[in-house]
Amino acid sequence: MLDVLLSHIHNKVDITEDQKKQLQSFFTFKKLKKKQYLLQEGDICKCLSFVSRGLLKSYFSDEKGNEHINMFAFEGWWISDFNSFIHQEKAVLNIDAVEETEILMITLQDYDKMLSEIPVMDRYFRILYQNSLVTKDYRLIVSNSYTAEEKYLQLAQKSPEMIKRVPHNLIASYLGLAPETISRIRKKISLNNT
Repeated sequence: MLDVLLSHIHNKVDITEDQKKQLQSFFTFKKLKKKQYLLQEGDICKCLSFVSRGLLKSYFSDEKGNEHINMFAFEGWWISDFNSFIHQEKAVLNIDAVEETEILMITLQDYDKMLSEIPVMDRYFRILYQNSLVTKDYRLIVSNSYTAEEKYLQLAQKSPEMIKRVPHNLIASYLGLAPETISRIRKKISLNNT
């Protein structure tokens, strides 16, 4: 179960066999059924979670009950309501399973202990946080300056797996578009490819 995580870590930093063995003590395993919550708005986010298999979505709901998707987490991705996790405050995000999912979870106490005992993990997470900031900045630019079709095409180019695995109504929410707009764009692309 730890193999996906260890591979992900190894792609970012060099880690010894002893450190790999030591990592096991910090994580717990959990399975989620499709549509099962990992976190609900108002709860405290007790764990940072790594997706070993499956797909999760992070979102908030507006006053009308509409979902606004913040992110998807595929295999090899981390997910949490990070403010809630770090500050142990009430979560503003919901996280649930789009598919049956297997995750590795680490508590804040174990996270801090791991960073202290295995310093290379501090570097690993710094790299992840830097990449996350770059991605969020880019997503904000796309969201504010691209047309609906450009948003969809950019997503299809950068994340073809998302287009294949994620239901189109959820992609619409993620892009801030109506599901009908996604259908119209997909139809136009299909016609242009024939």
